[in-house]
Amino acid sequence: TNPRVPGPIGKETHPMPTLAANPAFVAYALSMLVLSLNLLLLWAYSGSVRGKSKVTPNNEDAGTIARGATVDQINPPEVARVLRAHANAMANIVPFAILGLLFVLVGGSATVAYVVFGVFTAARVMHSFVYLAAKQPWRSLSFGVGGVATLALMGFIVKALVAACCGA
Repeated sequence: TNPRVPGPIGKETHPMPTLAANPAFVAYALSMLVLSLNLLLLWAYSGSVRGKSKVTPNNEDAGTIARGATVDQINPPEVARVLRAHANAMANIVPFAILGLLFVLVGGSATVAYVVFGVFTAARVMHSFVYLAAKQPWRSLSFGVGGVATLALMGFIVKALVAACCGA
């Protein structure tokens, strides 16, 4: 229940509702949690693969955490693949996160939020798996679906902004 707070001259009002009460924000928050977990797992997996390769780019690591590893500035192919998957995820998730928040702040609909955020999140998680597994055409398809979701989100934001400023 919302607590009541004193209002003007004997009237009680409800405090401003929290973002958690906004279904579009809930969709945003859930997708950001899943996408953040995706990034964290790619990051951890890159360390695991690097450790198994026994190659490190840092001299200080060869003497401590990667004891016995070869120091080389060139990543082994298996490490490079995970790092590319992580970089691709970052390059796509960060703009989507910003646009998703803008969508919520301009009052975007919960239905659109659940669909677009859900499609993008599923596409990006799938992209990570198929990138690591070197599966085409699935990697390109999941990348494309995520890109279309991002473009759709941009369109919904522009539409909301035009409606707000021009009364359309």
